[in-house]
Amino acid sequence: MKIRSFRLGDYAAITEIWRITGLEQKEAESLDALAKQLAWDSELVMVAEQDEQVIGVIVGTIDGDRAYFYRLAVHPDYQKQGVGKKLVDALEERFRQKGVKNVFIMINQDNRKVIPFYSSLGYHVQKYITLSKKISS
Repeated sequence: MKIRSFRLGDYAAITEIWRITGLEQKEAESLDALAKQLAWDSELVMVAEQDEQVIGVIVGTIDGDRAYFYRLAVHPDYQKQGVGKKLVDALEERFRQKGVKNVFIMINQDNRKVIPFYSSLGYHVQKYITLSKKISS
């Protein structure tokens, strides 16, 4: 297995992984968000590949000396084999190279089952409340 930067030809594979792992959004929203991140810093969208097949994906972003990652997903056939950890490790290394001091993750309240995984990587639950609002353009 290797970890590498996203290529445009990976889009169908990663959206399928997001779909089958429950991280899908509307296709237009996914493509728009991904396009913005790729334009901002394409090195922070990474995939795991095995036998020339994309099996995992992670998307990161940087705001000053803070970084965030989201949409970490591994194809169910490859879960619990260290793929997610390798994706996080690779992205953290890119964050370090870019001078990041702190990394934050946001998870859906209904997805608490991932907390032990992130805790095993050294992440700690914080007591923040996230509010959001959609505004029309």
